[in-house]
Order: sequence, then structure tokens, then C-alpha cells
Amino acid sequence: MAKTSPRNNRTICTPFCNKTYVDTVECPQKFRAQLDDMIARCPEIFPLEIQHGYRMKDSYVSIRLNIRIRRIEVENTNFTIRPSFVMPYQTAFTKDIDNALFLRKFDIPFWALAHVFGRNASFWYRLESHLGRFSIVGTTIKEPAKLPAHLVADEKHTKIRGKKCYIPTTVAEGCILGVAVTEKADNADLERGYSTFKQEALDLKPKYSPKTVNTDGWAATKNAFGNLFPSICILSCFLHIYIKIRDRSKKKHRELFIEVATALWECFQATTRRSFSQKIRRLVETAQYESYPDVILAPLKKLKSNIVDYSMAYKHRGSHRTSNMLDRLMQGMDRHMYNTRYFHGSLEAAEQNIRGWAHIKNFAPQNPKTVKQHAGLKSPSEQLNGRRYHDCWLQNLLISSSLGGFRGAPLNPK
Repeated sequence: MAKTSPRNNRTICTPFCNKTYVDTVECPQKFRAQLDDMIARCPEIFPLEIQHGYRMKDSYVSIRLNIRIRRIEVENTNFTIRPSFVMPYQTAFTKDIDNALFLRKFDIPFWALAHVFGRNASFWYRLESHLGRFSIVGTTIKEPAKLPAHLVADEKHTKIRGKKCYIPTTVAEGCILGVAVTEKADNADLERGYSTFKQEALDLKPKYSPKTVNTDGWAATKNAFGNLFPSICILSCFLHIYIKIRDRSKKKHRELFIEVATALWECFQATTRRSFSQKIRRLVETAQYESYPDVILAPLKKLKSNIVDYSMAYKHRGSHRTSNMLDRLMQGMDRHMYNTRYFHGSLEAAEQNIRGWAHIKNFAPQNPKTVKQHAGLKSPSEQLNGRRYHDCWLQNLLISSSLGGFRGAPLNPK
């Protein structure tokens, strides 16, 4: 699991506008009135214990930004109140950097951001990587009821300092909900990688257990989810059968490939589990009778022998029969890794970097046409939650990451 600093877990990011904050921060009574209103409207961004009351504590002036920051005390624990127009650690105002970080969604290199927006490449790298300290699940999903019942998971093959490594990735509802970096793709490493998602999800909802997960069939992935969530139903991706046949036969056996692809599509469209199984068996019988080449026959036989893993989706309404959602998001991850020439530092730094990228992917605005299709909700996280805290995407992300995105107790109470 990604490490989070204790101080970060005790910072509450509030949706203050600049003028209101400046007008009230000097007066404890006015500031408390604003906080009380926010607690009533957005209780999820505050510690749970605040419902029992809190005490105004002290304040200090940030040397970097010359802005006053207040602290409160909740059940013997001190919390810093940071307005959303200020970046963590008071490194900058959001209005000065939100456009630059938005361009990171398209993997504009850090040196180019420095050339256009000033500072230096390291400054922009650190800003993005810092986002990786937040809980992805707790930041992206604000209500326990919104936790998805059906997941898609797979590993991205990449490199760190020239050596192969893997990024176990969990997605749902168009959002990346879990990423980690592991050196191997065996049972132990993948279980450790996917456990990051589980720990963050349990922090939001202690009894959370997803119903299904769609995987590409890799045994270690299936074992990892089976160990992490014993009651989960593990589905195999139907799309991977098609891809395997396409990649090996599209050019050499074009006409036969089109025929088999059409038949597979008809199988996929079957409305019942029984019909699906029957169509698969008939397709395999035809392939054997007509002596299809092994590049086509072998995947079809594998489909038939593991038909339970593919047909179980009919028992779970809303489950994912293919990994299409994850594949689309991994295309962006693939571009990100290629443009950065993969990872160059430690395993921990690599994980924090890809987690920061995941947050930007979840919160940065989408194409205006896509936004219009979702009634003005700009990003995947907004579409999942059905709302936003602020019109500025970066401030919305920072408010969502209040308390580091965690709901549990602070990591180091006073």
C-alpha cells in the first residue's frame, strides 16, 4: 500500500473561495461559522469525530504564500485547515498551476510545462507525484454506497531502471481505483499489489466485498483476488479469446477469421447462460469437424474448457464480461509510460508517480462532447459521484483528498 505521511492525514481541505477565506480567517468566530456550514454540507471531508464538536486552536502565516492557516482540535487531535485554492504544503495557489497539471493528462513533459508556465521540471514532477500520497479509493469515491460491486483488473507490463516490472490495476465505473508497482507477477507480489485497493476500500467501507472481477485469466491474478476477497466471483474476459485469434489469424486466414469472429460475436450476444454455452459448443464442434487451423482451434477449445469462467457473468447482473473499460484506461497508461520512458527511480517513487497520474486521470475534465453526454459532469470521478465540490477540477480533487482521502483515525494522534 502506498505510504501516507501522518501530517497529510491530519489536513482538512475545505471549499473556501479566496475572498471569503481572506475575510474570515482573521476572526475565529467568523471562521468557525463558515466551518460549521461546511461540516453540515460536506461531512465526509472532515474527521468522523468532529460530530462531537471541535475547538479552534491556533494559526500561523505561510512564509511561502503569505496566507494565514488555522488549526482546530478534534478529540485531542490537531487538524490543519487548508483552503482548496492552496496546494498541499503551501507550494502554490491552484489558479497558477491547474492548467499545467491538466496538460499532464496528455503527458506533456515536465520540461515543456516549465518552459510555458515557469518554475522548473522538478517542481512539476513533485506536484504530480505528491498526489500519489492520497488514497485513490477514498479520494475518488465519496460515499461508501458508491463502491462498485463489479471490478476489472489486469497488470500493465513496464520497466523500472530497465528491468521488467508490473502495475496491478483495478478499475470500475470508468475510474482507476487501484494501482501499485510490483517486481514480479507471481501470486505473492500481485496479491500485495492488489491489496492496496482492498485496504483503501475497507477504509471507506469496512465490510466491503465486491461481487465480481473480470480478469484476463492469468492464474496469479485470479489467485490474488480469490485470497483478498474469498466470496468474489472471478470472470474471464471474453474479449481476450477474440484478440488471441485475431492476432494470429487475421492476415493468414482472413476469410476464416471473419467467419469465426462473426460466430463469436453471436455467442457473446446470447441472452442466457444456456444459450451462450450451446453456441460455444457448436462453434467448437464446427471448428473441429472442418479442421480449422490450430491458431483458431486452440483458443476456441480453451474457451470451451473454461466456459464456466465466461458464462458465470449471466448470474451477476451488471458484471463485466470483457476488460474493455480497463483496456481503454490502460491505453492512456501505456502512452504515459512510453512518454516518460518508463520508471527511473525507486519502486516507491514509481508507485507514487503512477498513483498521481491515476488521480489526474480520474479528476481532469474530459472531452466537451463527453461532458455533454453526462449532464455537465466533467470527469470520471464526478460522473461516479454525481456531483462535484468545486468547478475547478484541481480544487475538486484537493477537496476530495481531504484527510488524505482516508476515513479512519489519524496516523499519529496528538
